[in-house]
Amino acid sequence: MINFQPVSNVIGILLGLLGSIMIVLGLIFMYDDMGTVWAFGKSGIVTLSAGAILYFLKFGTKNNVQKREGYIIVALAWIAMILFGALPYFFADITKSVSDTIFESASGFTTTGATIFTDIEALPRSILLWRSLTQWFGGMGVIVLTVALLPLLGIGGIQLFMAEAPGPTSDKIHPRIQGTAKRLWFIYVGLTVILMGLLYLEGMTMFDAINHGFTTMATGGFSTKNASVAGYSPLIQYTIILFMFIAGTNYAMLYFGLKGKFKNILRNDEFKFYLIIVGFFVLCMTAGIVHKSQLDLESAFRAGLFQTISLITTTGYITADYTSISPFITSVAFLLLFIGGSAGSTSGGIKLIRHLVFVKNSYLEFKRLLHPRAIVRVKLNKQLVQGRIMTHILVFLLMYLGVFVVGTIVVSTLEMDFLSSVGAVATCLGNVGPGIGSVGPVDNFAHVDGLAKIVLSFIMILGRLELFTIIILFTPFFWRNN
Repeated sequence: MINFQPVSNVIGILLGLLGSIMIVLGLIFMYDDMGTVWAFGKSGIVTLSAGAILYFLKFGTKNNVQKREGYIIVALAWIAMILFGALPYFFADITKSVSDTIFESASGFTTTGATIFTDIEALPRSILLWRSLTQWFGGMGVIVLTVALLPLLGIGGIQLFMAEAPGPTSDKIHPRIQGTAKRLWFIYVGLTVILMGLLYLEGMTMFDAINHGFTTMATGGFSTKNASVAGYSPLIQYTIILFMFIAGTNYAMLYFGLKGKFKNILRNDEFKFYLIIVGFFVLCMTAGIVHKSQLDLESAFRAGLFQTISLITTTGYITADYTSISPFITSVAFLLLFIGGSAGSTSGGIKLIRHLVFVKNSYLEFKRLLHPRAIVRVKLNKQLVQGRIMTHILVFLLMYLGVFVVGTIVVSTLEMDFLSSVGAVATCLGNVGPGIGSVGPVDNFAHVDGLAKIVLSFIMILGRLELFTIIILFTPFFWRNN
């Protein structure tokens, strides 16, 4: 039987943390904009109150979280964080409708980076920082933070961690799940601080450096500028390129690098595949830009490199309107929406490891046709890929395609043209940000129908939690006692 006491316990803690951040943010900007100070104050009080109520519903019992409770906690925690995280936008009266408020909050916490705001630079600084913070917390996952810092809950953490990051990866940083979560956050925080410092030294204002540090390491893409990163110097763009690439790398590889275990990195099949994919698409992008634009070779290379890594890592920053260059560049950019970064990174999307295993298995299928009696198995990092993992990947790819098709049909019925519907669903499901059509890199989602925004917000959550964590809740056997 499902035990809802630890569910309310964990969600209460998360809302308490969220409400506290709101209040602190309001105090920080007390002398900047009193209107938003009250907005954050009211949001914080409401969120803290809800968190306290949920926390004290545990009735003094402490129970281990089983798989079912883990899935429920993750799903409801993300929904709760998004709904309560939308309150500052609502109380500040800067969004036009509830659907706009939910969409912006969902885009933040899921690190999608799509926005309904048409003039980013006109927003209060407190709101800009709040947008960036939602992405930063969503990047590594609020559940991982809970597992790392709140062992006092007295509940197990492995189910939460696996439900939060269900991607197929066998790399382990530390044998204990709490130790792993802490190390992930130490690396995450450390890289964020380093990036902030570099961006400030290279010419960004401190405020812009802080915001872009948060959203780059989260692979979120929210910027403080209407032109995103296009208005910054080439040095800043190259720095962001490097850290987007790092953010899209499996954090186990980053840990091995810090420990000096470079052989582990060079032997990792997914990391090598990451380098190959990036190199291939950078060449495609650069060649297409050189052929159809007047940019010099360095500028074309930088634009191609930036957009390729931004889309593959699902960060979503832009330096140019790639959909206006040529149909070829638009097609390449659309294809990149379906790739995603490495498993164990803050990136969204399908993930490279799934593509790699699928490609290997498809290639070996030809060998099986020629030798039907031979036992031909897929290997990853010189280890056999278990049949269960192979099935998981194939089912995931099929479900991803199904959600994309159904989502496109639903959104296209809500007063949105087909090309824009395809782009909107693809970018929201992959948690990328910019799409194609009327939701391209220089456009936004302000014009999208309200109901479509709600649908797209749900699709963002599906993509962020990699489908299974949410869809399993709609299966009848999940709720059965046996």
